[in-house]
Amino acid sequence: MPVTSPATWTSAVWRTEDFRSELRGFVADALGEDVTLEALKVRPWSTVWRVGSSEGTFYAKQNCPGQGHETRLVVHLAAIAPEQVVPVVAADPARDLLLTADLGPTVHAEGRSEDVDVWCRIVVESAQLQQRLVPLAERLLLTRLTPEDATTYLGDAIGRLSALPAEDPRRMDADLAERLRRLLPTVEAWADQLADLDLPLTLNHNDLHDDNVVATDDDRPLRFFDFGDAVLTEPLGNLLVPLNVCADLYRAAPDDPRLRRVADAALEVWSDLAPMSELRAALPAALQLARLARVESWRRCVASMTPDERGEFGAIPAGWLGSLLEDPPVGTLPRM
Repeated sequence: MPVTSPATWTSAVWRTEDFRSELRGFVADALGEDVTLEALKVRPWSTVWRVGSSEGTFYAKQNCPGQGHETRLVVHLAAIAPEQVVPVVAADPARDLLLTADLGPTVHAEGRSEDVDVWCRIVVESAQLQQRLVPLAERLLLTRLTPEDATTYLGDAIGRLSALPAEDPRRMDADLAERLRRLLPTVEAWADQLADLDLPLTLNHNDLHDDNVVATDDDRPLRFFDFGDAVLTEPLGNLLVPLNVCADLYRAAPDDPRLRRVADAALEVWSDLAPMSELRAALPAALQLARLARVESWRRCVASMTPDERGEFGAIPAGWLGSLLEDPPVGTLPRM
């Protein structure tokens, strides 16, 4: 894994006048020349700009190359389920440039994050979107991480990260690598349990938290956005991030009834494909394997980071792999 060159440091490109000019041209084609641009976020993995015009407020976004599928994906989602994603005003999938309308505050910004009912609604409506996408999953052209892929993915990741030079911040230390190698039979058992449910592959948002959902009233569907981390997995892994967030919010143990309530709300959506008892039993395994999806999105992001950014974020893929040694946010699993 060579160190990237300055030409591939995406965050450096986003700070240039050339990029601002390119972005202005993209936005002006949709909204006219009389627009203002304000950089809200320039992070190693994406940049987001607030766009002002006589027509209102909008947001423009571009991802790092490893996450450059988002515009294409959101265009697909807007065609399939327009009421569940933020409206697309303009899109250039070749450059991963996306312009969306401002629909108001997120669940987090509106101060509704403590409400268990709101979290139930988030996971249910996200699962309903997943259901709608099952017949079209392969057309989304996202990274596939099936349960059957889990041990191969984990073994390859251990090998890659532990073979890096000692000074590389992405490197996995030998002790963690050995502990994860010993875990491989357990991961295979988790994968077998989940595969036995034979749930379909579908979209896994992979970053489904309260700041990626636009708050709406009870009569309108929630609007989801920020699909840069998305992958294709079995559907239950979509619950890892929201359950982690809830566990932190409520300082809740894996048997907390509030977490169980949120999890059950989503599982009910899939209860036409498997009994609730089997879905509940397999959920902890699904949550563990979903950690590999987080590894994958961070791996894609780290690839185009500057050396300083790698110093700050480069250890995160190994950290997510190490989290396989932790308990899932809901339920417990025996370890072999």
